[in-house]
Amino acid sequence: MKVLVPVKRVVDFNVKVRVKSDGSGVDTANVKMSMNPFDEIAVEEATRLKEAGKATEVVAVSCGVTQSQETLRTAMAIGADRGILVETDAELQPLAVAKLLKAVVDKEQPQLIVLGKQAIDDDCNQTGQMLAALLGWAQATFASKVVIDGDKAQVTREVDGGLENLSLTLPAIVTTDLRLNEPRYVTLPNIMKAKKKPLETVKPADLGVDVTPRVKTLKVAEPPKRSAGIVVPDVATLVSKLKNEAKVI
Repeated sequence: MKVLVPVKRVVDFNVKVRVKSDGSGVDTANVKMSMNPFDEIAVEEATRLKEAGKATEVVAVSCGVTQSQETLRTAMAIGADRGILVETDAELQPLAVAKLLKAVVDKEQPQLIVLGKQAIDDDCNQTGQMLAALLGWAQATFASKVVIDGDKAQVTREVDGGLENLSLTLPAIVTTDLRLNEPRYVTLPNIMKAKKKPLETVKPADLGVDVTPRVKTLKVAEPPKRSAGIVVPDVATLVSKLKNEAKVI
């Protein structure tokens, strides 16, 4: 079984995001970038499936700028066998990414696709679902446990009311939640080995996909700063302030 794992290069989760002075977007100049944490969980899960003998090959794929090669090398250091970069400087929105991934899937013919439920930069939570719709495959989102048994995938997913158990017939798409696993620490020997693993680079035009944005960002702004709280002497003063100043009652 071949497993395809899409990964995204995002601003590192430890970095405080800054908005550009002109409000056109997020400032990424001289900012530490890393793999999207949910995608890292997906790579770990695919690697565990391979180690358990359920998968024969793990292929990492990323769509974006040239520097996304670093993200793919990280995926290969975790355990992916090879990487594919769909290289473009264009702004990639979820539908465009889903179409690019579909073209890669048509070429690679994987039996399982495992990807993060969402990226921490745009928080769209759309790519996996859109890809499933384009391919016509079964899907299980927010997975907290995945068990492969023959041509079936048993997935436990987190929902508002608790846990839901699904049985999918492969090929299928699974999007990962935080509690699925804890990604391993990438060791230096594995980083060195990853440098020798094959990494293929293609362009969107090679895949016959138009990645022109369909949604235009008009303005990006930071949320207003929260003012400091105050201590009131009694309930009457609290009610008065809530009514006359905050105007919430």
